Amino acid sequence: MSKRLLKSGLVVSGLTFLSRILGLVRDIIVAHLIGAGVSADVFLFANRIPNFLRRLFAEGAFSQAFVPVLAEYRKNGDLTQTQDFIAKVSGTLGGLVSVVTLIGMIGSPIIVALFGTGWFLDWLQEGAEGEKFLQASFLLKITFPYLWFITFVALSGAILNTLGKFSVMAFSPVLLNVAIIACALYLAPYVQSPDTALAIGVFLGGLLQFLFQLPFLKKANLLVRPQWAWHDKGVAKIRKLMLPALFGVSVTQINLLLDTVIASFLMTGSISWLYYSDRLIEFPLGLFGIAISTVILPTLSRHHVQGEGAQEKFHHTMDWGVRMIILLGIPAMVGIALLAQPMLLVLFMRGQFLLSDVKAASYSLWAFNAGLLSFMLIKILANGYYARQDTKTPVKIGIIAMVSNMFFNLLAIPFGYVGLAIASAMSGTLNAGLLYRGLKKAKIYRFSQQSGRFLLQVLFASAMMGAGLWYFSPCLTVWENMAFSLRLLWLVGLILTAVFIYAGVLLLTGLRLRHLLAKGTE
Repeated sequence: MSKRLLKSGLVVSGLTFLSRILGLVRDIIVAHLIGAGVSADVFLFANRIPNFLRRLFAEGAFSQAFVPVLAEYRKNGDLTQTQDFIAKVSGTLGGLVSVVTLIGMIGSPIIVALFGTGWFLDWLQEGAEGEKFLQASFLLKITFPYLWFITFVALSGAILNTLGKFSVMAFSPVLLNVAIIACALYLAPYVQSPDTALAIGVFLGGLLQFLFQLPFLKKANLLVRPQWAWHDKGVAKIRKLMLPALFGVSVTQINLLLDTVIASFLMTGSISWLYYSDRLIEFPLGLFGIAISTVILPTLSRHHVQGEGAQEKFHHTMDWGVRMIILLGIPAMVGIALLAQPMLLVLFMRGQFLLSDVKAASYSLWAFNAGLLSFMLIKILANGYYARQDTKTPVKIGIIAMVSNMFFNLLAIPFGYVGLAIASAMSGTLNAGLLYRGLKKAKIYRFSQQSGRFLLQVLFASAMMGAGLWYFSPCLTVWENMAFSLRLLWLVGLILTAVFIYAGVLLLTGLRLRHLLAKGTE
């Protein structure tokens, strides 16, 4: 199984890498088009709200609740029963999301007033920031339907992932990036404000992803007519699992929304600096953390429904996931710490995005980076609960982490937007620690001695890699005076050098491919 997991993980990571690269291209174009000023703050705000709800209704709480229950239905081998279950889930979820989407579009000014309180108060007082409130309310009407599309994309993706067809869902985000890039390049010159073109790109991206999934569902004979079935046994079970998970799996997103509220009171550019630094954190988080989490959840769910005899397999799968996070997450943290400003400079410093924005975004990037490994581990450790259909424990932990984040935010106010990033990192670390403690206490998963030795090897290799990067990397002044092509060559060269050093040291310490596989997990 571990070979299959490794293969699936590589497929998902490869396609996710393609999506993230296009995402970086998208962000480069957006940074060039609107910089880190008023338009950027407004668009990023209008895009964040439906994305937060997407994590609740789609990729987050719903998927974690749906996949284990779907595994039970598929275990029976009755295709008709499975089709009926999917029809009822899609109809019920779709009905709820349709109502939420309409409310969001109609009530967009209220939503902006809630999460962009600083802009709303300035609008009431006819201040300079009041225009942000009006434009954000308008853009939210365009971006909110993205929630409807992406909810069904997540549903079909969860179904296909359960069938082992991970590539479809992994490729879908590419279409969103393509749509936003196309609108930025070809639509922006013809609209009054470029942020409007970007919002339309979000809408079209959701539509394209929705349409892309349908043929694959039909081929699997699982494209069914949705039915409203609120009281159906299977739907009720998902509902019961999903409601508490709304908090547990989306704590990071709730924290980011709280950051947005506070940032609306800070200087212009704060939301943008947080966004661009968060985007670079999302790259390894999506490429490694979410990809590994995606491929192990169906396997963990299958082991759980197989009964006590599969407990050892469950543990091995969890341990494999943690080892993969250690292998990829720790060097990613070291690399980001040392190359934060060069990456921001190469990727975004052009057009309206200035060197001052590079420096400002790098401070919050360093702060976010302190919690990167924790953010990744949360994705894996939470699956240990959701695969066993336990959503109550993660929600308790999530609430503790969320309240702690609010407290950390208050302590971090003197540090401005950087303090918000520090608070998020601290909250994520607390969340991961509590999740692990709960799994260990319940004797579900405990960090193995094999993984402990593996951790020491990775730490040593990462330290050697970091020393090499520190030695070879030029100072920021030199980076600033380079031509773009030379900057790009230097950055790519440093990254390749880091990979070479890291892999070489791991080989010298005795790590081999067989050590990345877990026995006894078939």
